[in-house]
Amino acid sequence: MRVLILAAGLGKRMKSKYPKVMHKIMNKELVNLVIETAKKLNPSKIGVILGYKSELVEKILPTDVEIYYQDKQLGTGHAVMSAKEFLNDEDILILYGDTPLITETTLKNLINKHKETHADATILTAILDNPSGYGRIIKDKDGNFIDIVEDADTNNEQKNIKEINTGFVIFKGSKLLFGLDKIKPNNKQGEYYLTDVPKHLDYVETYLLEDHSEVLGINNRIQLAEAEKIMRKRVLNKLMINGVTIIDPETTYISPNVEIKQDTIIHPMTFIFGDTTIGEDCEIGPMTKINNCKIGNNVKIIRSECEEATIENNASVGPFSRLRTGTVLKENVKIGNFVETKKSIINKNTKAQHLSYLGDATIGENTNIGAGTITCNYDGKNKHKTFIGNRVFVGSNSSLVAPLKIEDDVLIGAGSTITNDIPKGSLALGRARQINKENWVYQKREKGE
Repeated sequence: MRVLILAAGLGKRMKSKYPKVMHKIMNKELVNLVIETAKKLNPSKIGVILGYKSELVEKILPTDVEIYYQDKQLGTGHAVMSAKEFLNDEDILILYGDTPLITETTLKNLINKHKETHADATILTAILDNPSGYGRIIKDKDGNFIDIVEDADTNNEQKNIKEINTGFVIFKGSKLLFGLDKIKPNNKQGEYYLTDVPKHLDYVETYLLEDHSEVLGINNRIQLAEAEKIMRKRVLNKLMINGVTIIDPETTYISPNVEIKQDTIIHPMTFIFGDTTIGEDCEIGPMTKINNCKIGNNVKIIRSECEEATIENNASVGPFSRLRTGTVLKENVKIGNFVETKKSIINKNTKAQHLSYLGDATIGENTNIGAGTITCNYDGKNKHKTFIGNRVFVGSNSSLVAPLKIEDDVLIGAGSTITNDIPKGSLALGRARQINKENWVYQKREKGE
């Protein structure tokens, strides 16, 4: 089986300078959500048809999909014609880049019925109380498929039909090629309808969808928000059923790819995106944002932001910490309030509790980073690294000017600016000598100065 995704539309009702399929729900583009679902079906190939501002959409697509172009918007049938070289004797599943709520389960059921019945095409349909706007499924008295009639082309009798075409369909590849050669733009829109293909085939089956929300197409920002809410609820319900406590689902946002193990607690106003994994017995939030992180067991992250970081067991982060790309926190590390890290490895039992910046640094075990400490890693042109050993005590308000190596068991006096390497067991002081001028203030006052 191959999957072909139609994603060429302009999306005028989005009122946007970007193609509709580039808009996001759950922090991921609509078309990429559809591609992720398609990949779960293990197709031999995935093709995507682009049109409006295709150069923008291309930049966000994975490299393992094939791209085709629909230069003129002449309907869904014309879109598929634009990818004729993608079609062969394999089955072809048609998906849509603006309909991201379709589930793997529904598509597998559709595919299974198609294979079991050996149909030329199998169409996913739904029963709606108000079918207005959708193409109607026309059947004979025995329930056999006859045709699909688009809403704009229905007569008064056909308008009352409740079974609608969702747009999702799987074809035998050879039959789809045959049908595409038969269709004409003989409709009010003057377009080539993909829905005209089935009436030219010998045997067409339908599969009735249970959850109508799966085929919600996104045409404006209101529907974008509705889709976000539906997908978010699905994700949160699955997590809660599997043993994750979510204090307030209404204010919690978690992407579908996120994995969280049992007995972890997610507090309100927490955002967890990307391919994040979180272990057992963690406490995340409130007011926390995590993206593409690997988090171990019994980790606490409070009111903080973490981006592409690794946080091992029993570590704690926050409040008001920022872990940037490349941060690795080993077991029992404590990162406290207003601490920022970037491309830094911080080893077991080390603490940086207050007001520090640790960039391009490797820090050993059982080390204490005092409040106000910064690694001065950037000289205006290049980034330099700082190495800090085990059992080091860095006094408050210290500036560590990279490149720099601080060996084990060093003590750095508060307020120091360190520019040279420090050998093991040393006391390092890098500050001006204090001078007290007694009675200086009183003398100034007497002179009226």
